[in-house]
Amino acid sequence: MTYALLIVPFALVTVVVTLATIRRPHFGRRMAASTAAAVVLGLLTAVFDSLMIAAGLFTYPGELISGVRIGLAPLEDFAYPVCAAFLVPAVFTLLAPRRAA
Repeated sequence: MTYALLIVPFALVTVVVTLATIRRPHFGRRMAASTAAAVVLGLLTAVFDSLMIAAGLFTYPGELISGVRIGLAPLEDFAYPVCAAFLVPAVFTLLAPRRAA
């Protein structure tokens, strides 16, 4: 199984749960904040994954990744922080009690 296929269930859950919050208050604001968080997490992933790969802490088998890299980190590495940036706020939104109208 490739890393890209491993990401699919996480991405699908993220999309479904995030879309489930579309009718909750402040959806647009939450998406803007999640996008900003995803950019920051992406930058941190690029820097720290590249450092860890350069230090030899781990490697990726070439046949299991797309071959596209940002720094030394394969593109697939960025899916998890991006999913987290959207999924975590969506879950908190769904778990929060609804306010009376």
